[in-house]
Amino acid sequence: MAQLPNNLAIIDTVEIQQVQATMNKISQFQQVIQKTLHQGHDFGIIPGTDKPTLLKPGAEKILMMMGLQSEFEIVDSTRDFEKGFFQYQVRCKLFKGDMLITEGLGSCNTRERKYLKMDPYTMDNTVLKMAKKRALVDAALLVASLSDVFTQDLEDMDISGRPIDKQKVYTDQDSTISKAQAKRMFALAKGNAEIVKQVLDDYGYERSSEVEKVKYDEVCKDIELMAQKLEQAQGDEAQTQTDGKLQDGRKED
Repeated sequence: MAQLPNNLAIIDTVEIQQVQATMNKISQFQQVIQKTLHQGHDFGIIPGTDKPTLLKPGAEKILMMMGLQSEFEIVDSTRDFEKGFFQYQVRCKLFKGDMLITEGLGSCNTRERKYLKMDPYTMDNTVLKMAKKRALVDAALLVASLSDVFTQDLEDMDISGRPIDKQKVYTDQDSTISKAQAKRMFALAKGNAEIVKQVLDDYGYERSSEVEKVKYDEVCKDIELMAQKLEQAQGDEAQTQTDGKLQDGRKED
């Protein structure tokens, strides 16, 4: 097989105008992404990093914009119930119709710092989902040429959507909230478990015990806001029913 003598020879084969047009399209697409995605939901900011971190909702929006479908494959796994160790390595394939466009890789295991204090036997599904999220983000960054806009690998760390200079600093950033803090979330929801479940789902949590401390205030704020909206809607409905009864009473008179 013939080989080009050096890198310069490869450059000589490139159509400069075509490259320039492609680079312009990439730049335009990056601008659209930055204007469309929302901080605190689609991407977050981690103290000490120079780029925002792309989150799962943001990655999913990027794939929708590009008309791509994702497919996941477990490349390797360990499920040691005797030692309580679980790990998964996942490949995310992105397709345009039947054509494979690119792939991303992600892994997660129960010996990561954020899981060390948790019961490993309850984390099997959690680390699998986290590996899938990391693979998805990796694939999205590759296919959309967004590595210079967003970072990866930190996708699931403790993230606050607020600017770095307004973030609260915790000495145990990797730990999760206490039982008392979890109870407060239900209190803010006025005992409505469905509100808590919906907000936790929005943040990618399956249960309240998974909520990280650095995201606790943000989660509580969303729960409280949703509870207020529901209470307002119920009040409006009750008022409508009362007004209807008054009108019926006047008609009878």
